Amino acid sequence: MELVENIATATNIKAEDEEEIMQLPGFRFHPTDEELVSFYLRRKVENKRIKMDLIKEVDIYKHDPWDLPRNTAGDNCKEWYFFSMRERKYRNSVRPNRVTGSGFWKATGIDKPVYSTTTTSQSTDRGCIGLKKSLVYYRGSAGKGTKTDWMMHEFRLPPNWKTSNQQLPNPKNSIPEAVSSSCRE
Repeated sequence: MELVENIATATNIKAEDEEEIMQLPGFRFHPTDEELVSFYLRRKVENKRIKMDLIKEVDIYKHDPWDLPRNTAGDNCKEWYFFSMRERKYRNSVRPNRVTGSGFWKATGIDKPVYSTTTTSQSTDRGCIGLKKSLVYYRGSAGKGTKTDWMMHEFRLPPNWKTSNQQLPNPKNSIPEAVSSSCRE
């Protein structure tokens, strides 16, 4: 029992310690698609806190990609991760609004399933645990935009996924799903 208490105390990380850890030489935050969906996104949707705040909550669609905070790895990193809610483009539509101040994010294909490679004690199903959509940023307005080198991968839980904690955030005019995004130049 004493060992468990010591481990719990040792993992209680302060905000200033968290920043120092992420600046350590060799530290990389590079989760797989499965880890992003099955651990980080699922925990976020279920309101389960993670000791180290490695993925910040940012409304990525309110910022141009070059203005997004470089949240976890400083200025040298070329890839960032965010949690965000998607707003609807139209009130009675499920179509997401991906327009920013200087342009828009355009999907490059269909949703690709993210599969689990492991089984848990609760499930032997290695089925689809999430969906991944690739997007490219265009400067300008739709139809006249110029393609840039900015890419984003948007991860979300499948529509049939149910949380044990049905208290999902549901801001007015938002699609009630959290999205984990990786953005890179």
